[in-house]
Amino acid sequence: MVIPALGAALGYAALAALARRTAGQRLDGLLWATLALHALALAAGFAAQPVRFGFAPTLSVTAWLVLMVYAVETRLYPQMGVRWPLALLGAPAVLLALLFPGTVVPALPSPWLPLHWSLGFASYGLLGAAVAHGWMMQRTEASIRAGGVQPTALPLLALERLTFRFVAAAFALLTLTLLAGWVFAEQLGTAARWITHKTVFTVLSWVVLAVLLWGRWRWGWRGRLAVRMLYAAGALLLLGYVGSHFVLEVILRRGAA
Repeated sequence: MVIPALGAALGYAALAALARRTAGQRLDGLLWATLALHALALAAGFAAQPVRFGFAPTLSVTAWLVLMVYAVETRLYPQMGVRWPLALLGAPAVLLALLFPGTVVPALPSPWLPLHWSLGFASYGLLGAAVAHGWMMQRTEASIRAGGVQPTALPLLALERLTFRFVAAAFALLTLTLLAGWVFAEQLGTAARWITHKTVFTVLSWVVLAVLLWGRWRWGWRGRLAVRMLYAAGALLLLGYVGSHFVLEVILRRGAA
């Protein structure tokens, strides 16, 4: 786990350093190799015994999903290139997972719980991708208003459509995640303990995304309002699991359910 993780961190750092002055197409090989090393580090971490999980592995999985989505997009839209801030996100995520592997996961009370976790990972990753696209959309719009060079050659309207596709997909998966969590809590007889600060923050994120999608459909919300709501939804979701587990694992130094 250590060797592929360090290799991935170095790869992301190299991508961030080179992306500013090298054409995106020339970095494809390095990007895919780095993603492969990152995936290998994640797989080694999940396969280790005893199984551990926590806020840092969650961040690492989310970063990998966001960057994988972006890598696929650069194949479909080569004009997007490799944005160095996105590449730079990968290195600390990988290193944090090495430093804080999480707490030991007890025996699963239900074989279906990994489905709930997988849906959660996917919703984190898609919302992270939506936030990244919202950031690019905001930068592109600001550059157009200032009469400068656009940070991406992709037209603003096309970038906006991509952003809201990710928002819709993240909302759908987050809905399934919440439903799965409620069903498993009912099956395991832990419904009373299911209403926690994690659930509250996740539901608040879901509500913000629902309002954003409704406003987009009903009134055509876009621009700063839409991006700020997207940031708020991402921050709430991050606080829901990653924030609570960071406090429990790092500050209070104990496990979390």
